[in-house]
Amino acid sequence: DMLRGTRQSPGGIAAKAIAGLECALIDIKAKALGVSVAELFGGPMRDQIRVYWSHCGTSRAMHSDIIGTPPIRTMEDITKLGYEVVELGFTALKTNIVIPGDPPSVHFHGFGGSLGTTDQVVTTDLLQNIEKLMFTFQEAVGPNVDLCLDLNFNFKTEGCLRIAKMLEPLDLLWLEIDMYDPKALRQIKESTTTRICSGENLFYMRDFIPYFELHAADVMMIDVPWNGFSQSKKIGDLAEVYQINIAPHNYYSHLATHISASLCAVLPNVRIMEIDI
Repeated sequence: DMLRGTRQSPGGIAAKAIAGLECALIDIKAKALGVSVAELFGGPMRDQIRVYWSHCGTSRAMHSDIIGTPPIRTMEDITKLGYEVVELGFTALKTNIVIPGDPPSVHFHGFGGSLGTTDQVVTTDLLQNIEKLMFTFQEAVGPNVDLCLDLNFNFKTEGCLRIAKMLEPLDLLWLEIDMYDPKALRQIKESTTTRICSGENLFYMRDFIPYFELHAADVMMIDVPWNGFSQSKKIGDLAEVYQINIAPHNYYSHLATHISASLCAVLPNVRIMEIDI
């Protein structure tokens, strides 16, 4: 359980602290010079970026009482949420394995759980829930809104393969998988037409290079608050060399959104940007 609780952050608090300080220092320098952060890194390549609604349904399933939104008790609530996505003008969403109920839950065994939940397997019941969840979202949002599903560290290769194959009819924007073995991730990618995204848990170029060299994923995610701005820029530029688009991992705060948007401004290979609402 200690491993599950920390597996997402192998760089530890030191790496995150360095990244935070570096982002702050870059911001201070830009303000002192009277320019934007983008200008420090060669100037902006864009003035807008497509965003997707992240943790769509997840936050409401876990914290509806805190954020003041309707709970996710039935698939009908997922349908209503899909309508809301369209009404707000989003063209893409990402959800986790939301299980409607009273109370609702989200499958996060990759980060912790009770006895007997460490195996990272996908059961038939869970497969059926995932299928119903994603097809319900698609029916609600229609053909012009892309769908993403984040599996986190919940499953080993075999489970991810089964889910990816099952969801092929939906033509997802991506299926997101956290996995520290790039060869295993490439096995999944090569076994399905479902596009694969990964990388939010990686630190610095040394972690990303094995994934780039194997073309283990279709889109690579970069966490700017964890890596720092200059390191994230280097990772993004290297991804361009390998003909891979990136997407900032951004589920934090409005400040983090500005930081991630600044990264998007200085890279030529951005797929889309994450945002929580």
